[in-house]
Amino acid sequence: RRGRTGNAGQAPSPLRGRGMEYAESREYVAGDDARHIDWRVTARTGRAHTKLFQAERERVSLIVADTSPALYFGTRVRFKSVQAARAGAVAAWSAQRRGDRVGALRGSDREAPIAPAGGPRGVLRVLDALTRWYAQPPADDLGLERALDHAGRVLRPGARMLVLADPQQAIRIPPARWSALAQHHDLSLVLLVDPLELHPPSAALQFQAAQQRIGLDLRRSEVQAHWQAHFVEPLQELRRQLGARRVDVQVLSTDAPSDAWLAPSPTEVPA
Repeated sequence: RRGRTGNAGQAPSPLRGRGMEYAESREYVAGDDARHIDWRVTARTGRAHTKLFQAERERVSLIVADTSPALYFGTRVRFKSVQAARAGAVAAWSAQRRGDRVGALRGSDREAPIAPAGGPRGVLRVLDALTRWYAQPPADDLGLERALDHAGRVLRPGARMLVLADPQQAIRIPPARWSALAQHHDLSLVLLVDPLELHPPSAALQFQAAQQRIGLDLRRSEVQAHWQAHFVEPLQELRRQLGARRVDVQVLSTDAPSDAWLAPSPTEVPA
């Protein structure tokens, strides 16, 4: 069976008929093709059975966007939010080239997900959403956990899921939740980081936060330890926890090419 865009996908659908992959057997009825009789089941049950097959359909690729305020920050090349949008665009075009239907959602009860669609039109709808979501923090953001809950409800098993997230949000998701998603979907997690977060200078720094300036003296050992616990340890923990749970975890820095997450271990995380 061919998809809406005219491109046949590579994932099996439950449509029954003569197709590419065996699905199940049922009792033979008049009109069934005798060439598809399942002789093993027929011999075991004493009643004639015929094989049913799965036709192919387009697979769904869903981009789950974390839009927490921590992503709207950057010191090198671009903000983490901009890098997330660019990485999502790479994923959307890659999905389209595979023949997938691509959609997107974020943690919101007010904005409906971008329904999966095939072809360039489907990609452009996702790109438009990513541009809007990552231009500035959405006022109705309900967090990554809400986005994952929504994704788990709307996706059928066998989908591809790409999660774009800040490490501080991803570490709050229980490992069991990631495992449950990975059991049913091809799950990838791209963690957005800024070089300053991983390799801060041993100096006194000033940050602008909302309407106030915050000073941090990274020459002090206790401040360095707090920084390490806040920015570096979550990355290490996520890789440790999720690596054995069939979750592909990649770290993408703001100064890296936006498709660097497609290659293994694009960013070195301090040990």
